[in-house]
Amino acid sequence: MNEDTRAPVEPFSEALDHLRLEGAIYLRAEYTERWALDDQGGPMFAAMMHPGAERLILFHVVASGRCWVSTPDGERYWASGGEVIVLPYGDAFRMGGVEPVEAVSILSVIPPPPWTEMPIVNHGEGGTRTDVVCGFLYTEDPLFDPALKAFPPAFVVRPPPGPARAWFDASIAYALEDSAQRQGLRSTKLPELLLVEVLRLHLSNAPASEQGWLAAVRDPVIAPAMKAIHAAPERKWTVADLAMEAAVSRSVLDSRFRDVLGLSPIRYANDWRMRVAQDLLTNTDVTISAIARRVGYDSEEAFSRAFKRAHGESPSVWRAVRLAGLTNPAR
Repeated sequence: MNEDTRAPVEPFSEALDHLRLEGAIYLRAEYTERWALDDQGGPMFAAMMHPGAERLILFHVVASGRCWVSTPDGERYWASGGEVIVLPYGDAFRMGGVEPVEAVSILSVIPPPPWTEMPIVNHGEGGTRTDVVCGFLYTEDPLFDPALKAFPPAFVVRPPPGPARAWFDASIAYALEDSAQRQGLRSTKLPELLLVEVLRLHLSNAPASEQGWLAAVRDPVIAPAMKAIHAAPERKWTVADLAMEAAVSRSVLDSRFRDVLGLSPIRYANDWRMRVAQDLLTNTDVTISAIARRVGYDSEEAFSRAFKRAHGESPSVWRAVRLAGLTNPAR
């Protein structure tokens, strides 16, 4: 099999469709510039919203305007109207608008959960408005085990023009209308449907996803090696290193990777580095030099050459093109 093949195959979609999820929309917000809110998400919030849960998947549907979410590492992930921000591990987060302002606790704006009625937040100084609908999902699927690091701490999904874009727009409109009429935190299928579609779009660029990426996450041989790669993409992995992580021989590990993913272990590690770099370039303000170090390159020049080989554009051009697309989105 050619390792560069990237054609979608049904088993990938089927695996996503079989995710077991429970969710609800819990907050609707109307923010006006300037605004920033702290003390959101985290284990205490998870336990209050879903008793017994240590973490939740959190998502924010940006219906209009522009905003960012930052996780404990301090990086900001930006989104505009028609896009969705996902915090796959439900980490504590801060959220704010375009204009800088000191963040205040969300508990100064609304009472702490649990809520008997859905909060509708109106907060800010009266400038440009951003509308956000917030939801959560609970699952025990290993795909969302933080130790695997299958996802960045946060990511943004931007549906391309076409059926996915139309479906997203309709879903966002429904979420706004439904949340405006709702009197309590009733469960709804919308969060599950949205998340599955969001994952489908986000994972479409995962290394060899069409050959069985989701199967690999659950594979007893491959998963420990994937976990090691995801946890330390900057490390110069060898097959021997990864075989030790998986507690198998090098030949067994190599054969299993090729059978399930259609890639060698080292090719997977290199592809994952590029995937991490893509996410950081597209959704954060991290410098190219810092991204190079984070994914294991000794210099920005070496990283730029590798990125251009993989994507046909230098990191700076890749970022500029996507920022231009955000400024003038094709809706």
